[in-house]
Amino acid sequence: MRSLAPILVLFLASPVLADEPKVHRGLAFAEPKNERQMLDVYAPTEGKELPVVVWIHGGGWQAGDKKEVHQKPQAFADKGFVFVSTNYRLLPEATIKQMAEDVAKAIRWVHDHAKDYGGDPNTIIVMGHSAGAQLAALVCTNDRYLKAEKLPLSIIKACVPVDGDSYDVAMQIMAVDAKRAASYKSRFGDEKMQKELSSVTHVAKGKNIPPFLILHVADHPETKGQSQRLAKVLQEAGISAKAYPAEGKNHTTINNDLGIGDDKPTQEMWEFLSVALKKR
Repeated sequence: MRSLAPILVLFLASPVLADEPKVHRGLAFAEPKNERQMLDVYAPTEGKELPVVVWIHGGGWQAGDKKEVHQKPQAFADKGFVFVSTNYRLLPEATIKQMAEDVAKAIRWVHDHAKDYGGDPNTIIVMGHSAGAQLAALVCTNDRYLKAEKLPLSIIKACVPVDGDSYDVAMQIMAVDAKRAASYKSRFGDEKMQKELSSVTHVAKGKNIPPFLILHVADHPETKGQSQRLAKVLQEAGISAKAYPAEGKNHTTINNDLGIGDDKPTQEMWEFLSVALKKR
């Protein structure tokens, strides 16, 4: 088993600015090729066997793009990570289940090609914002998605969902007004499918579910409630999990500011990843 010491040194030492990562855009992770099943790789100019972050954009399952990464690629390169941002098919052309399958296919591609970009195929961190947070949490708890790609969940070393509102879909539907509830039902389907697409449903001991840091806007009742719910379910199964309330943020800024040096959720994330990688 290789040593993680070089990675941990990067976390514990003072920030070191890396060269701008080399960008590889529009890499197809499925056939036939189409724009919604492509990803971008941001690879540090130096290093081998680096941990790899897979980032899943938000957009209400019907919008958003892999290009919307702000300063994240540089921030992760500075810390010694390969950063991958993936697209996935959207409503109405695809169901949310198919979106999760796309994420699993993207992770399969990352596993197969990580070494080409200096990454470690068995040290992957899955992150996402909003709809991407729901997909990240689902793929990191329901191991059937990765199993379909002939991958074990154990290659995922950490999960960082950011301000998601659908870790327990039925709970979210009950919390909102009738119009919004109808919108969630149209996206997630009947009660059986709502349960199937809820990450809380799939949490159990002995599945190699990774540790979770669940970032959320401190004063948003829906994402706060959902984050605390997921954290509680994970903790009850003996899985390391923390819901972190981001003070002074809104749904947009918690994402846009992630990676900025003095941003408190970012600092919490670095500390979490340092511990998660050390444990693994």
